[in-house]
Amino acid sequence: MKLSNKYMEAGVSLEAGYESVRRIKSHVERTKIKGAMNSLGAFGGMFDLSELNLKEPVLVSGTDGVGTKLMLAFEMDKHDTIGQDVVAMCVNDVLVQGAMPLYFLDYIAVGKNYPEQIESIVKGVADGCVKAECALIGGETAEMPGMYKEGHYDIAGFTVGAVEKSKLITGKNVKEGDILVGIKSSGVHSNGFSLVRKVLKDADLNLNEYFEELGKSLGEELLTPTRIYVKTVKRVLEKVSINGMCHVTGGGFYENIPRIIPEGLGVSIDTKNIDELKIFKFLEKHGQIPKNEMYNVFNMGVGFIFVVSKEEFLKLEECLKELGENPMVMGEVVKRAGVELKW
Repeated sequence: MKLSNKYMEAGVSLEAGYESVRRIKSHVERTKIKGAMNSLGAFGGMFDLSELNLKEPVLVSGTDGVGTKLMLAFEMDKHDTIGQDVVAMCVNDVLVQGAMPLYFLDYIAVGKNYPEQIESIVKGVADGCVKAECALIGGETAEMPGMYKEGHYDIAGFTVGAVEKSKLITGKNVKEGDILVGIKSSGVHSNGFSLVRKVLKDADLNLNEYFEELGKSLGEELLTPTRIYVKTVKRVLEKVSINGMCHVTGGGFYENIPRIIPEGLGVSIDTKNIDELKIFKFLEKHGQIPKNEMYNVFNMGVGFIFVVSKEEFLKLEECLKELGENPMVMGEVVKRAGVELKW
């Protein structure tokens, strides 16, 4: 049967779609874990939950994108790390409740399907899945001419994790006197980029320019992929009783920490104990941004926070150091609502 070219004339290439699928198969293959089934190309991705031997499994799901960080990827024409960002934004969220991510699916919408670009994006997704110890079991690539410019795209992800019901972490056990311990972020991660882009524009900064204080070009620094905390958190939970955990994303300290603190309690944080990354000092200076607003938008160098009792604190500190972390003792839970930052 002779196929019509009308679809191609409308701006959609089926052949490019087939080529993209062919290119990403090897990247999908390296993310396989126990329970993952061969479902690439099927209408639905499959995972065999019975392989996990959980007695009372609770499934925890998360979905997210990477926001306007994509605009920097377009400008730099660098697409091999943005996939890790989308994985990280999803898996770090389900981690907070003690769930280990099992599988991941992505959705990529493009103005024009360039198979090499799709492969680069999905390579980053697969890299993220390997770091998160979860399987990439499916996804969707939609070519949408007229919706997106050629070379531009959007990406979103979805993950499902599992945890024994008895080991679910909700923050209900957090109490006055508990200690907050933070571990480092890899950079800006994937939040606050609308403000980042405003700083770049207002200060007339060039992404390709090398800055001595950063030790690399500004674009390279800003596109550093979001850190994935799965392996660290997994080892911690095997050894330490944790009362609460927090993924520091959009809304910084002021919005995220209260999400895991029981009503009537709050936190007092001494900012001198936080090892601020150079990129945040750079943005604060060039954007003339007040310090409290920086902490309300960015992670400031702390990507993940544990809330632990005084009795378990030394065990947590020792465990993190064994894992190569430099734990930051940020402050404690107090008997007054809100987040108090001490300067």
